[in-house]
Amino acid sequence: MTTTIAIIGAGQAASQAIDSLRRSGFDGRIVLVGAEPSLPYQRPPLSKKFLTGELPPERLLIRPAEFYATARVELHLGATAQALSLADREIALSSGERLRYDRLLLATGSTVRRLVVPGAELGGIHYLRSRADVDAIRAELRPGARLVVVGGGYIGLEVAASGRALGLDVDVLEMSDRVLNRVVAPEVSAFFAAAHTAAGVRLHTNTLVSAFLPRADGRVGAVATLDGPSYPADVVVVGVGVLPEIGLAAQAGLACENGIAVDEHARTSDPAVFAAGDCTSHPSPRYGRRIRLESVDNAFEQAKTAAENLLGGSARHDRIPWFWSDQYDLKLLICGLNFDYDRVILRGDPASRAFSCCYLRGTELLAVDSVNQPKDYMAAKKLIAERAQVDTDRLADPSVGLKDAQRS
Repeated sequence: MTTTIAIIGAGQAASQAIDSLRRSGFDGRIVLVGAEPSLPYQRPPLSKKFLTGELPPERLLIRPAEFYATARVELHLGATAQALSLADREIALSSGERLRYDRLLLATGSTVRRLVVPGAELGGIHYLRSRADVDAIRAELRPGARLVVVGGGYIGLEVAASGRALGLDVDVLEMSDRVLNRVVAPEVSAFFAAAHTAAGVRLHTNTLVSAFLPRADGRVGAVATLDGPSYPADVVVVGVGVLPEIGLAAQAGLACENGIAVDEHARTSDPAVFAAGDCTSHPSPRYGRRIRLESVDNAFEQAKTAAENLLGGSARHDRIPWFWSDQYDLKLLICGLNFDYDRVILRGDPASRAFSCCYLRGTELLAVDSVNQPKDYMAAKKLIAERAQVDTDRLADPSVGLKDAQRS
């Protein structure tokens, strides 16, 4: 009989799992262990409205404090899980406490990838993963300050846009030949590069950081690049990707494969342990491979699956992934994964700042990137899930609804 469910990690997946467990009628003990002192909060706004000060701290919370009190959650915040014994079903905390569980959910999320170069420990160099990180960055941002962003992915470009909104002088250093290189087609990269350039951001591609250089007071004063110039900096934000937080799982002997390996039921290699969110890799029937997603929606949905199965259910996690990014007045909505595409079709003119980029394999729609085109995004979710074949001429015509481009 399941009387105690422990959850390690206090983010989106954890908060949703608690809600789903109680809604399903679980009346036993729920224990939440979180390394940060805060209740679970949203991370996407950190590089956007929270960084600029538009979003107050209280609105970051996924659910208010009253939710956890009503749900009778035993909170262990500001404590880390240092060891996990699968045989004893026991968690050792940094506080010295030991917690026993009948079922366990790992929702440990991810951790930032750090640069290992000379000067990496200088003051003024920041990574952005937590609310505390943003608080530290904001304390150093002032109009006219020189901000260097290392990395031209989602986080890097969102920070660059926020920096310009705050009146900072911004350089972005990207090691590949284009921004958003890992996630979008060259056409979409070119559009966002042009948008940032128009906003006053200086983009430097094919640029590899070789060192951080100190100024007289010991803080960072410049970013040196390999075979290139150095860029003056008052503040540096590094956004070069994240890694799944698998340390506890690996130490305990759970199978890991680019994340904690789970099956379609969110179950790990130990039948009493489940996992959800950014820390996991799971099988995707739609794309025919194991995938790891850094996505709020995936954390939310996989946590619902895990909660049902923690209570003995057999729910399957099989969702079409989606992501978003806000930069200036541009909302990028990505539906699906563009694995192995062989053709790109643009719907609309990028110059209008409202268009979609459709990824196909043959005539099968795999993924869609929509910029300020939410209707295309909504239609794409259904077509991609159905493995729809499309008429490419109709798909390319923005006067034809994307949902009407499906072959009959």
